[in-house]
Parts: sequence; C-alpha cells; structure tokens
Amino acid sequence: MMSKMIFAGLIALLPFVAQCQQSQPDTLGGYKLAWADEFNNEGAPDTANWKFEQGFVRNHEAQWYQAENAVCHNGLLIIEAKKVHKANPGYVANSANWKAARQYIGYTSSSMNTRSLHSWQYGRMVMRARIATDAGLWPAFWTLGANKPWPSNGEIDIMEYYRDKLLANIACGTATPNKAKWYSNAKALNAFDAGWSKKFHTWRMDWDETSISLYVDDQLLNHVELKDLVNQDGSGFNPFKQQHYILLNMAIGGDNGGDPSGTPFPKRFEVDYVRVYQKK
Repeated sequence: MMSKMIFAGLIALLPFVAQCQQSQPDTLGGYKLAWADEFNNEGAPDTANWKFEQGFVRNHEAQWYQAENAVCHNGLLIIEAKKVHKANPGYVANSANWKAARQYIGYTSSSMNTRSLHSWQYGRMVMRARIATDAGLWPAFWTLGANKPWPSNGEIDIMEYYRDKLLANIACGTATPNKAKWYSNAKALNAFDAGWSKKFHTWRMDWDETSISLYVDDQLLNHVELKDLVNQDGSGFNPFKQQHYILLNMAIGGDNGGDPSGTPFPKRFEVDYVRVYQKK
C-alpha cells in the first residue's frame, strides 16, 4: 500500500517537475535574462511582444501572411503554413507588381516581429524550436536593425532553412541600393542524423562589440568580426552597432524556398521559447 502511495505522489509531481525544467534561467554564463517569450498562454501570441505582417511581403514568396496562422498551445508557438485557394484582395489585372498580379492566394502562413516593441544591442539570443524541412519550406529566426533601409540596416539569420540546408547568415549594405554583402555558411541537412527534423534544437547568437557568432546545438555555424561588417557605401555606418529586433516566420517558395507543390500541408514551425540575454 505504501509503495502505491509513493508512486502516486511521484506521478502527481511530474507536471511540476516538467514546468521547472522548462522555466527560463535568469542567468546564462556571463549573461542575465533581459527578455523572453515562453509562449505559455493559450491562443494568440502576446501583442505586447509581437506584431504581424500582412499579405504578400518579400522575395516573391508564395504565402499570404496573416496573424491567424500563429497560435500558442501547450507551451509552444505554432506557426502553421496551409495550402488554400482564396481570392487575393489586392489583385489588379495586368499589374506589373508581383503582389498585385496574383489573382489567388495559394498558401497562408505567419510572420511576426518585435519591431517598435522590443529591440536590443548586443547579447545572446536563443530559440528552441522544431522546424519542418519539406520541399518549398523556408522557416527563419532572424533580426533586422532598427535604422536605415534594408540591407543597410543589417540582417542576421540566426536560423534559416531551405532546399535541404541549414543556413547562418549575416548581411550588411553595399553602394548599390537593395544589394547586400553576405557572409553566409550552410550545412547540408544530410550532415545531421536521420531524425534531425523530428527533434527540437537550440539556435543561438552571441553578439558583442567585436563579433557575431551563430550556433545550432552549440555547434558553431558562422563567425564574423564587426570590423568587417561596416556598410560598403562610404558612410562608415556599422549596422550591427545599433538596436536589432527579432523576426519569426515560415515562408514558402519564393526566390530561395524551392518548389512546395509536392509537399503535403499543413506544416508547422514550432517554437518552445525565444530568450534574450545581455551581459550583467
């Protein structure tokens, strides 16, 4: 009888133990927690933390972005890409604009960001997530600088995936508008174990006054010195010596994503947490 009571007590404690394991640490190495979203609420993501993009946005991508495709459930943020057939409300017959020229929306997804809500200069940014790696999918965890137009504002792709490879990229501006100078490294998906995409993984950026380093599961993917990231337009402006904000999105197709036509939908980008640490 006593052994059954002890066992029952241990079972009752399991949810508390799991909750403790998932709680964010206040410190991490020489860093202190500055901000986090653990996505523990049910329903829509917290609007105090996130804004949403709407419509066809960039890179000739196939998806229509909308807030409805992002939901928090059971401690996860779920960005779900769906295949649909809907009229494009911005359609203009014979338009030369790629966004207006599409009569129909073939896919929906979400793109969310902390712009004008939360931004940081330097620190350690961490995401634990599981990404779908089917053909045509293009999930990303990235940052953009708060000032200047792209790419002179600076871009950091802490996690980007498409066409069977995981990428870690940093971009600054050039003398040509809308043309970036890229510092990119890619790792083929088949370099990981066979069940890699079925598991959660941890992506991390360490960014300070001297350099930016990008990791997955503590494996270094890219490292660039800040002295090499000054915009190449004669301005002397370094876009990585300013505040950056965070973006999370699941794109489909477009300039880099590949062909999604053979992929069964819906597909999910599941985020356990996003955390930002800064030096004490």
